[in-house]
Amino acid sequence: MKKPELLSPAGNYEKMETAFHYGADAVYMGGELFNLRALADNFTNEQMSSAVLYAHSMGKKVYVTLNVIPHNREIDMMDEYIKFLSGLKVDGVIVSDLGVFDLVRSVSDIPISISTQASNTNWRSVKMFKEMGAKRVILAREVSLREMIQIRQRVPDIELEAFIHGAMCISISGRCLISNYLAQRDANMGLCTHSCRWKYYLMEEKRPGEYLPVFEDDHGTYILNSKDLCTIEFFDEVLDVGLDSLKIEGRIKGAFYNAVVTKTYRQAVDMYFRGDYAYNPFWMEELRSVSNRQFTSGFYLNPPDSDSQNYTTTSYFYTHQFVAKVLEKISSSEYILEIRNQVLQGEEVDLVRSTGENLTFFMPPMEDALTGEECETANTNRKVRIFKALDAVVGDMIRKKI
Repeated sequence: MKKPELLSPAGNYEKMETAFHYGADAVYMGGELFNLRALADNFTNEQMSSAVLYAHSMGKKVYVTLNVIPHNREIDMMDEYIKFLSGLKVDGVIVSDLGVFDLVRSVSDIPISISTQASNTNWRSVKMFKEMGAKRVILAREVSLREMIQIRQRVPDIELEAFIHGAMCISISGRCLISNYLAQRDANMGLCTHSCRWKYYLMEEKRPGEYLPVFEDDHGTYILNSKDLCTIEFFDEVLDVGLDSLKIEGRIKGAFYNAVVTKTYRQAVDMYFRGDYAYNPFWMEELRSVSNRQFTSGFYLNPPDSDSQNYTTTSYFYTHQFVAKVLEKISSSEYILEIRNQVLQGEEVDLVRSTGENLTFFMPPMEDALTGEECETANTNRKVRIFKALDAVVGDMIRKKI
């Protein structure tokens, strides 16, 4: 069995660099138009050109999202952009609309991945897209492990991709109109307000203004608020399917999220293909350390049930905070750090290495990288110099427990 590609989100240039630093084989990103994460930082044409060159110099891949469901105005604007992507030699585009699919084939030879938005839940639809010329199908979130195995067996000669971690949508394959209806922002054009995370009550027609809880609870209720997908506890079963690409959700999430999640699944994939796979409970601790809404197995093992939702809060959970990034390595014991959240001299922190075990240490004395002034507290955006034997490399991150 071929080792699958580990595909991480790249909401901006730093997140792309972070994904590759921590072991991703490929990233997916969006330009300023035509993708379903319009609220991410996204890439200008110039940034995307630089990103593709950077990725290819490392032997990595870049996929670009063209997964909106466009109206006439948008579809008529797309051909020049597709030609631009073709000139960059991106490794693929992700599409959900048949008109976009046809346009990409008409004006370029870019390999096409069919988005999860296209709701491919059975082998015949996957086979149809293969015959139409798609290189890859990203399976719908609603497909179970058993169904994935059946699709793989019935259509062996097309690449299959599936989400293994990240946010879940309450609607079938993310095709939702709630945001459109309540906030006039089209989820299918990348402007979702995540209305499913809001707190809801019932109001009886003849008693306007009188809000009734859906059930008795001190917190109210979030009846549409799904927990996040996490497959790490049964990840060997996912790998047994023989998927070609394993996708991490989270282009709007931070670089620290990208680092920890990518590294965790990288370790699991590599262990499986070394032949000594054994589930490590530390992997789950790591995944809980970064932003999450608690975890569910999604549709992989069983249909989602009442335990798959968050009923009491829309807040994120995490156990650690990103405090610094290694910006420059002067020597094995001298580093320049870029501070992302306040950190104090003497605080216990972890160095999250790109490979291998993390290192726990106490923050040593710091001095301003420009003035040389000593500081016991370093705040966001400050650059400081530390003297500590860490065996760190540029791009490694430092966190603290909260």
